[in-house]
Amino acid sequence: MAVSSCRHFSGYKPCTKNSSCDENCPSKSIPSTYLLIVHLGAIGAVVRATSLLKAMKRKYPGSHIVWVTDAPCEQLLKNHPLIDRVLTTKNEDLLSLSALEFDVAFVIDKSLKAAGVLSHTQADQVFGFQVDPRGGAILPATPAAEELWGLGLDNHKKFFVNQKPETQLMIEALELGPFMRDEYFLPLVANENTEARKRHHEWKQSAKLVLGINTGCSAVIPYKKLSVAFQREIIQKIQVLFKDVSIVLLGGPEDTERNQQIGEGLRVIQSATTSGLRDGLVSVAACDVVLTGDSLGMHMAIAQQKHVVAWFGPTCAHEIDLYERGEIVLTKAPCAPCWKRLCDKPTLCYDQVSIVEIIAALQRGFEQCQSMSLSKQPSSEIYS
Repeated sequence: MAVSSCRHFSGYKPCTKNSSCDENCPSKSIPSTYLLIVHLGAIGAVVRATSLLKAMKRKYPGSHIVWVTDAPCEQLLKNHPLIDRVLTTKNEDLLSLSALEFDVAFVIDKSLKAAGVLSHTQADQVFGFQVDPRGGAILPATPAAEELWGLGLDNHKKFFVNQKPETQLMIEALELGPFMRDEYFLPLVANENTEARKRHHEWKQSAKLVLGINTGCSAVIPYKKLSVAFQREIIQKIQVLFKDVSIVLLGGPEDTERNQQIGEGLRVIQSATTSGLRDGLVSVAACDVVLTGDSLGMHMAIAQQKHVVAWFGPTCAHEIDLYERGEIVLTKAPCAPCWKRLCDKPTLCYDQVSIVEIIAALQRGFEQCQSMSLSKQPSSEIYS
């Protein structure tokens, strides 16, 4: 008789683990707990939240995990070894969600939309955030989430008092046990790892290392990206000082034209910017060092265990953990951080980043990569 409780059983077609479904199947896996993660965006934050998965598995061994997110985040989460099903907020996926029930739900986003996802399913217990059904105010679901919730209400505490990385704040808010500083967990599958190695070889050419420069950011806070002129100046200085470094410009569709402007007349490689999020992740994995602002590219680089040099202007650097693989360069702007989406200052924060500090941090990164031979392994964890 078929084992319908197995996590691989769908009920409408054979699974890929075994030709027959019975009690003797060596791949049989019966979940002990059913977990729901609701984390819709932004994309970089979703990448960072993959650091929670191992803590969830420690607290709930044998758990079955469904993650609901906004498109196109599902591209990054698909085929993840610790996630059983990925759904989006599209109507057809919410219909699928309504057929499911959960023991525990983790609502990570502080948003009405994220809390509203729960109305399409049932969960016995909720951690993270919920909504006042009368007025729509965001509230902590349990007292453990009050610290993270409170930081969103007090700029002074968020900007200057708090020293915990967001990864720790989430672990504590969701009551996932002691903080063990788990890494982001977004591994490449086998064919992606092969492609990353191929690109690394092609991009390195006769150089010793590949530097990826993630040039852009989302449109939400545009001041998280350096100007075209400044990035051209950085590239020119790198090419004078470091002859054995090959430079690749990274980014998404919104960066295509800008990357062409940055690279015009310079000896750089243009990575594909319109091939999707997973392809972008492969390009990041093909680099040894990544220079970036506080953006999706930074989170991808952390997830792929690259050496990261990240500059910060309007956002909070102390919320980011580079796991001893890189350095943070802060703007000299006295008003930072501010998290403002619009700014009327005559000199913006990205114009007050020290190119000397960036170059020095890159040099240390190059030296560390060469000494540890990081360039031999584009991706630290491989899953088929």
